[in-house]
Amino acid sequence: MPKVKTNSSAKKRFKITGTGKITHQKSFKRHILTKKSKRRKRNLNKDGVVHKSNVDFVKRLLRLK
Repeated sequence: MPKVKTNSSAKKRFKITGTGKITHQKSFKRHILTKKSKRRKRNLNKDGVVHKSNVDFVKRLLRLK
């Protein structure tokens, strides 16, 4: 039987925490930053958590399920 491969784009985008949650980088932090407030940019630095409706899909991409 061939090995089952992990989705390459998913393994670059998602990390699993010690408690089992899946985190991701927030969007809108790459360019056009002058019009965004310092507070907004600071909050975009924090990792986001994958919503529970998408957890099963992301786990399947990462071959965790």
